[in-house]
Amino acid sequence: MLESKPSKLDIMTAHERVRPYINRTPVLSSEYLNEKTGAEVFFKCENLQKIGAFKARGGINAALSLDKELAKNGICTHSSGNHAQAVALAAKMLNTKAYIVMPENAPLPKVNGVKELEAELIFCEPTLEARENGVKEIIARTQAFFIHPFDNYDVIAGQATAAKELLEEYPDLDVILAPVGGGGLLSGTGLSAKYFSKKAKVYGCEPEGAADAILSFKSGKIENAPFINTIADGLLTKLSDKTLSIIKETVTDIFTVSDDEILAAMKLVFERLKVVIEPSAAVPFAVLLKQKDLFNGKKVGIIFSGGNVDLSKITF
Repeated sequence: MLESKPSKLDIMTAHERVRPYINRTPVLSSEYLNEKTGAEVFFKCENLQKIGAFKARGGINAALSLDKELAKNGICTHSSGNHAQAVALAAKMLNTKAYIVMPENAPLPKVNGVKELEAELIFCEPTLEARENGVKEIIARTQAFFIHPFDNYDVIAGQATAAKELLEEYPDLDVILAPVGGGGLLSGTGLSAKYFSKKAKVYGCEPEGAADAILSFKSGKIENAPFINTIADGLLTKLSDKTLSIIKETVTDIFTVSDDEILAAMKLVFERLKVVIEPSAAVPFAVLLKQKDLFNGKKVGIIFSGGNVDLSKITF
């Protein structure tokens, strides 16, 4: 278990650890989208990852990093869905029990994914306090080991492997755009760019309806979003001390986009790349479309964070 910010060796070790259990996801491109954005864009499709999201990387790495004694009573977490599935999958791999606290309004495909992985599912009110209290109750009852969705260096090291793979295939990227909720993916992406690229700048991408990261980035301390109201359900959590510290060091800037801009980006991806992504995954592409002048002529990597979308809730 890592007790400090992941080093280059830590991320390389994490990649070797998870490699047998994850998909090396494809990178897609489109001449039409290149022309539309004025950039050369490379989409890292973590929507095609195990459990349909990049979260498999961090959850599996953190679980496999545990001493067997720590995992013998099971592992637990709280999550809106994708990290929940990652921990449930990791528990099956370790032949132990998973206990998952999910908000009662979590998207149905994510809820079903957790159930299919045979985890014990506990619903709670859709607040961070309720999620954390649910985990405390599980730990008191079962002595399960808690794997935090993002405030965990082993999780961050696992998430960093997505950008590491992208840079292995396209080492001359100028820019990498990643969504930010709790900051596990963005902080891991920042570290991979620092360690494995000579020039790539990393930008965080956030919905206007959950805009805490941009405030935290500017003030240097954990801030709350002014309001929470967005279709990007995977980006509702705020940063942690661990993720903010890394983001301040490795990320150039953070941009926000509206839900209408997110939906327009999703529609373009559906029509032109022929892949299904969830709203949170569309946020970086929405940023690129909005900030075309900044990224004009650049080679831009975008991480599609996941594809677990409840299509019944989407109206274009």
